[in-house]
Amino acid sequence: MSETPAITIPADLLPADGRFCCGPSKVRSEQIDAVVAASTTIMGTSHRKPAVKNLVGDVRSKLSELFSLPDGWEVILGNGGSTMFWDAATFGLVRERSQHLVFGEFSSKFAEACASAPHLGDPSVIKVDPGSHPDPAAEAGIDLYALTHNETSTGVAMELHRPANTDGALVAVDATSAAGGLMWDPAEVDAYYFAPQKCFGSDGGLWLAACSPAAIERINEIGSSDRWRPASLDLQIALDNSTKNQTYNTPAVATLVMLDAQLDWMLANGSLSGMAGRSAASAEILYSWADSRDWATPFVANPAHRSNVVGTIDLDDSIDATAVSNILRANGVLDTDAYRKLGRNQLRVGMFPAIDSTDVAALTACFDHVVAAL
Repeated sequence: MSETPAITIPADLLPADGRFCCGPSKVRSEQIDAVVAASTTIMGTSHRKPAVKNLVGDVRSKLSELFSLPDGWEVILGNGGSTMFWDAATFGLVRERSQHLVFGEFSSKFAEACASAPHLGDPSVIKVDPGSHPDPAAEAGIDLYALTHNETSTGVAMELHRPANTDGALVAVDATSAAGGLMWDPAEVDAYYFAPQKCFGSDGGLWLAACSPAAIERINEIGSSDRWRPASLDLQIALDNSTKNQTYNTPAVATLVMLDAQLDWMLANGSLSGMAGRSAASAEILYSWADSRDWATPFVANPAHRSNVVGTIDLDDSIDATAVSNILRANGVLDTDAYRKLGRNQLRVGMFPAIDSTDVAALTACFDHVVAAL
């Protein structure tokens, strides 16, 4: 394998902030300032006392405001990321059988978890090749439809719609890379769950879920049954603790502080529509740039399926995308590598709300410079 050539990108082309990772994502300096400010008031104090409980309450309240949740909804949380929530959902949200739309690495995970659960029936799986998404279809015997708002591995996003004629089945949505950057309608969803290390620019280690009254009823229904559940994966325990503004076991307090600070910024800058607008502006820059180059092509062919928060761009085979990313990294422009398991000659760009559109424009200029030099 030949060595990556040493190419210097002129300083006037470089973005002001070179972080384009698809998670963990760019952290604003104000979020770190918030952690420092909390270092002697919240950090290192009991998570059962008012300081931390008030922080949890603030996060829950601000998420409800950001998402415009109707009355009766609850924001619940627990330790572990979305992977932990998938496991918890197999114990406390799926009654018997689920249907899963699979169109990338992460949308397959929940399906695999349900298929492995000995107390559940075999899930229904609707799968397409990476680069587009399938649609849910009403199916007899299904009590939970599992959707993915944004497939982080491929840059495919889908509009969320409740399937017709589903007889009270729940709709659960993995929103880990979408929450806070893409619009959604609570009327179409029952459980909208995510971890905070993408659009919210926080650390991992927590899962959060906005749950409708129907989802809460399902959690309590299963919680009162004789189904065995590990306490750390018991959604009824998580619900009971969350309504008291606490978690079952010690939470990642710094993660909550960073999340709370990001929520303040989001609410002050247009709430969810403002954040979705920021990501949409970045996406327009990236995809328009790719469309105008004969050596770059948006991986997602259907513009309606293209994500505004994770952009994937295929390069001509004559250009080594890994070399491009390595050269960018050497110049302080980070994490434009393709998702490893997708195996494409591709660039992947995080466009979460905290990433300025001017930096995305500068990134495209850096792409041009490096490819020309190669």
